[in-house]
Amino acid sequence: MSLKSSTLDDGKVVILEPKGSLVGGAETDELKLKIQSLVEQGNRKLIIDLADVTYLNSSAIGTLVSGYTTYTNRQGKFILCNVNKSISNIFLVTKLSTIFIVADKREDAIYEIAK
Repeated sequence: MSLKSSTLDDGKVVILEPKGSLVGGAETDELKLKIQSLVEQGNRKLIIDLADVTYLNSSAIGTLVSGYTTYTNRQGKFILCNVNKSISNIFLVTKLSTIFIVADKREDAIYEIAK
């Protein structure tokens, strides 16, 4: 997996773009460490663009839940976008769709995080 990172609003908003399958190995660890690093740097607005993620397992879901919890506990915003149908179904079955803020498109996520 590769993890692309970009920023908006003078670095206040970070967008992470993981690619491939997140199945609990090095790729999931890379995402987890990047989220932890952003939190330690004081970031409070994170968008994770899942457009190029093909599969998530429970370990990756745990990483996303942990990131969401950390951001919300620090009065931050954590938004997912471009979630494909199979991952969206996982969120529905696990009831995570009631917890995560999920935007259809990156532009929608940017608008939502600016509120």
